[in-house]
Amino acid sequence: MITTDIFPYLLGLSAFMFSLGAAGVLIRRNPIVVFMCIELMLNAGNVALVAYGRFLNSEEGQVFAFMVIVVAAAEVVVGLAIMTTIFRLGRKLDVDDLNELNE
Repeated sequence: MITTDIFPYLLGLSAFMFSLGAAGVLIRRNPIVVFMCIELMLNAGNVALVAYGRFLNSEEGQVFAFMVIVVAAAEVVVGLAIMTTIFRLGRKLDVDDLNELNE
């Protein structure tokens, strides 16, 4: 069980990870780096969910974290498929240039 001594540190770690991921999404232009930053933000949410679940003596935080991991895996598969298709078409992989998916 997580004591009240470490719980604020876990929430601080989660907030730091989320802020780092949000800054990466806003600053970077490479789609692969943007996807990695989105994954970092989702993992920050998972840390917070598991910490709250352990603090409240409930498994619900772990269940929700598992669902977030499943959704994140699906998001990565679809995103990498789109990026692979764009790369095969010979277009440049830049977030600013990828505002339309038609040719």
